[in-house]
Amino acid sequence: QVEESAISLWNWAVTKHVGSVVNDEQRAKLRFVACRLVCLCEGSDPPEGTIRRQILMSMKTGKGWIDIGKADLADGFLEIAVSSIEKLYAKLLKGSDGQADIHVHKADVEKHLFKVLSYQAESVFAQGDFQKAVMCVQRCKDMLMKLPKETCYLSILCYNFGVETYEWKRYEQSSFWLSQSYDIGKMDTKYSVGKEMQAKVLRLLATAYFEWDCNLYLDKALKAISLANQENLHPAGVFLKVKILLRSGASDEDINSAVAEFLHHEMSLDFYLNTAKLLLEHGRESVGFDFLKSVPERFESSPDLGKITLLHIEFLLQSKRELLAKQKVEEIIIGHYTGKQLLPEALNRLHIILWDRAAKHYEEKSYSEALHWYNYSVSFYTPGQIDQNLAKLQRNMASCYLHLKQVDKAKEAVKEAERCDPNSIFTKFSVYKIAVMEKDTDKAVEAVIEMGKLAEKPSQHEDKLRVDENTGTNLLSLAAQIALENEQQVVAIKALEYLSEHLQDCRQLFAALKCLVRLTLSKVMAENEEKRDEDINSMLTYLTLAHKRLAESFAEEKFTGDVRILEAHWFRKVAWNLAVQFRGCPEKMRDFFLLSFKLSQFCPSDKAVLIAQKTCLLMAAAIDLEMGRQQVTPSTQMELFTQALQHLQACKEIWKILKLTGDFAKDPTDTLLLLYEFEARSKLNDPTLHNLMESVWEQPQIEVKTLEIIASLAMESPARYPMLCKKALKSALNLHRKQTVIDAVKFSKCLHSLINLSLPTGLTDLDPCVLQEVWDYFEDALSVVSSTDAYPEMEILWLMTRAWNTGIFQYTIGKYKEAEQWCGLGMRFLNHLGSLKKSYE
Repeated sequence: QVEESAISLWNWAVTKHVGSVVNDEQRAKLRFVACRLVCLCEGSDPPEGTIRRQILMSMKTGKGWIDIGKADLADGFLEIAVSSIEKLYAKLLKGSDGQADIHVHKADVEKHLFKVLSYQAESVFAQGDFQKAVMCVQRCKDMLMKLPKETCYLSILCYNFGVETYEWKRYEQSSFWLSQSYDIGKMDTKYSVGKEMQAKVLRLLATAYFEWDCNLYLDKALKAISLANQENLHPAGVFLKVKILLRSGASDEDINSAVAEFLHHEMSLDFYLNTAKLLLEHGRESVGFDFLKSVPERFESSPDLGKITLLHIEFLLQSKRELLAKQKVEEIIIGHYTGKQLLPEALNRLHIILWDRAAKHYEEKSYSEALHWYNYSVSFYTPGQIDQNLAKLQRNMASCYLHLKQVDKAKEAVKEAERCDPNSIFTKFSVYKIAVMEKDTDKAVEAVIEMGKLAEKPSQHEDKLRVDENTGTNLLSLAAQIALENEQQVVAIKALEYLSEHLQDCRQLFAALKCLVRLTLSKVMAENEEKRDEDINSMLTYLTLAHKRLAESFAEEKFTGDVRILEAHWFRKVAWNLAVQFRGCPEKMRDFFLLSFKLSQFCPSDKAVLIAQKTCLLMAAAIDLEMGRQQVTPSTQMELFTQALQHLQACKEIWKILKLTGDFAKDPTDTLLLLYEFEARSKLNDPTLHNLMESVWEQPQIEVKTLEIIASLAMESPARYPMLCKKALKSALNLHRKQTVIDAVKFSKCLHSLINLSLPTGLTDLDPCVLQEVWDYFEDALSVVSSTDAYPEMEILWLMTRAWNTGIFQYTIGKYKEAEQWCGLGMRFLNHLGSLKKSYE
């Protein structure tokens, strides 16, 4: 039952494989299972049919594993097959009747054994065991006398071994297998592989010797290829023989003899051309050119005849026979206009040859000679023809004319290029070069703008010599260089601007931006005030781009940290210097300071950089505050004060770090931060202002001047904080009193402001407490006036007048007692007046 199931499985695998239901590997696995089951069911004395079936199944299972590249799994089954063949032979001998039967049985068994041995050869070969493979093949070879029909099969098997070992560059093994293949093929002409196959084997054998060691095995290679050509003359065989002779350094006479072998045979034109090329490439000019001359008469009616002439021209040029090459080209041109045109493919090839020769002369600065070759190419175009290659040709000619200082001819060539390909960046570049040469700035700038636009959208239909992604940037870079060489700064700036928009390489971009900054700065210095704004804006744009690309450069591996830091330092210093330079334009000055700060963030935070950052932010805040004080709209004011506050917050953080690096006792930064923040918050009506001032009142070392400025700012529109102002002034007055020697002038000003704030002009109905407070200020003033002659007389007069007028106001509302007191107070100041005393007494 198991055996029947195994046979059914085997048959199912065969039918399903035919219908492509299972693949080769699946079939091998199914056969493996079926064959193993059949082997397990074998009895002690199986019948002949069972043994034959087992031989067949074992052989096919082994072959299946070999075919899917698992030769190691095949060996066991092939051994089973050999064992089964031996059993079969023994069984047949037992039942034989006479010598005749024995011969029949032996022949029957040998057929199976031959197949198994050939499969074993394949298996061990696949596993890399050369010696075992040789033994198996030799046993097969010994059996061929009795099995002549297997000659072809064994010859091809050896050939396949030879091909594989050749591909693995095991030339010694390859030559052995190929020799075996050839020898086996000769054993029985009736069942041979045929002359063509034998020649193929010999050609590969010659190639193996040639590539193994041409010098050592030259004779063997020549013998093999000569035999191959005798068996079946084939272009590949002839070509290989010439190749071997050339490598061996054979004489021209020997090579001529080899070439002569096939001259009376029909070969293709390409074969003749390849042979000529081989001869000429190996420096056999005499043989090669003679051979080339003999080819045209064989292909007079062939449309490909031009290929021969092209090859002739190429090798004439290679051998520096330029005059003869020109003659050949001129013959083709004449033929072109007399009905003997080249095929399109050949004509394209000719154009390439002509352009290459022209380019070579151009590189050697032989511009006239280059034009000569370009003109040959032009000869093949009809007047008015529109072709992108013609446009390129005209551009190349224009370059030659420019070098020869023939500007008018260059213009004509460029005009023709524009007609053929107006949207080419190369054409615009040619226009640009002429404009620069003629110092036509407007036209040059216009051409650069066009180039910049075209660089954004690379042409999809450029000629065969396709432009790469960098073409636009390369041309713009070259345009800038040409402009600088010709001292045309405006044009160079425009080219560099477009270049900086398209450059991907950070190093190149920063080089372009540096150049732009220098050029634009020198331009600005030469301009009047009216024209400067646009260029200052440009420099802001350049520095902003530098900042953007520095931020992006972290993702670029080639742009190292050290290089980034150097670039950042250069640009931050430039931004700083520009800020200082344009102090007459506050808004631009602020923007440059902010850019300098942003750029410095890419630098290590050492003390110098931190000081620069702090100063940039302080300056930016100061400028925003100053601009906010101007007559601007309330919304703009709020925006400026908010920006100032943001700059101050960032500055405070940096200042905290900076103070840890050293002694900054004499640095005014704390005071400036306080004053700027007070002004911004007071003018923004910020509710946190009082919290800020609480910390100020607690400061033991606050300066009088700081308090006076706070007082002034507290009442500066749009701020209005009279209580804060008064408190600041009182604190300032207290500090004045504590001085060893009171500065009467400063004291008088502070007191003046405090009285003015406390006793507004024109008010009559004043609170007694306020009057008492103000009275104390007057008494203070009187004590200082009495103690020094330095009190300003005009301030004494002002105090006298204010006291007197206050008394008069009291009088008018019927407060006579208070009126008398205040008027009396005024008269006390009268005694301290100098020259003015008599006028008021």
